[in-house]
Amino acid sequence: MGRKIVVALGGNAILSKDASAAAQQQALRDTAEHLVKFIENGDQLIISHGNGPQVGNLLLQQAAGSTNENPEMPLDSCVAMTQGSIGYWMQNAMDQVISEKGLDKTVATVVTQVEVSADDPAFANPTKPIGPFMTKEDADLAKKQNPSFNFVEDAGRGYRRVVPSPKPIGVVETKAVNALVDAGIVPISVGGGGVPVVTEGHQLVGKEAVIDKDFASEKLAELVGADALIILTAVPNIFVNFNKPDQKKLEHVSVADLHKYIGEKQFAPGSMLPKVEAAIDFVEATGNKAVVTALDNIEGFINDGSGTIIEPK
Repeated sequence: MGRKIVVALGGNAILSKDASAAAQQQALRDTAEHLVKFIENGDQLIISHGNGPQVGNLLLQQAAGSTNENPEMPLDSCVAMTQGSIGYWMQNAMDQVISEKGLDKTVATVVTQVEVSADDPAFANPTKPIGPFMTKEDADLAKKQNPSFNFVEDAGRGYRRVVPSPKPIGVVETKAVNALVDAGIVPISVGGGGVPVVTEGHQLVGKEAVIDKDFASEKLAELVGADALIILTAVPNIFVNFNKPDQKKLEHVSVADLHKYIGEKQFAPGSMLPKVEAAIDFVEATGNKAVVTALDNIEGFINDGSGTIIEPK
């Protein structure tokens, strides 16, 4: 058995300006061409993905079509719905590429519940952006139509709805994911960060929140005993002094150095920072390496070890 690798894919890699199902399926078809390289390399692959744009759009659709007879679904159910739809598109795309390459591999989606603490302070402080970017006028209108929604300006790109983003403390379906890997099946798990649940007695109860997919992917990678956590983003490396004249690419970096850079506020909150923090958590918990790189650099990472490699020391 090859290396057990968790690969975390961002929701924005699935949805661009065109939000149609056909466009998202085509994006995942392109993504599958890259991901299948791990299978060709003999690695045991576990795929996770974001859902920020998709779940935000679904919530708007739910709100727009809500009636007394047909009320909108709560956020935790919408996360599960996007786990199903994105997982279906992804496994379909992976199956196609696997077949074209003559490989013998099955891909299966696990609707995954991720446990969070009911006392997590995130529930009182919504910060996770979801859904499309809006003008201030459109955000004000959406707030008027949905008084319980909260909107913030997001990185100079417009306004987005924000929801609570508690930290994951467990992945309910860990044994199921490991069983699939042991059977040679590629699982798609913790989609959209997983469905956030809290334990109440013998029952798991869904919460109105969205877990950051990088932290959920880290927790899954930790619990399944992954040899590596690979977080895919828009750039092939982590940079310090990003977009400045003295910009510096990080290739091999220690956890200690990353803590120092975080103290210098080198990484943007809601963008690179959670990826760096998740990578640190995985390395500190397991002693194994984490990688932050771009989707189109997967072959470079496999062949040459390119990307940002985070190591214990």
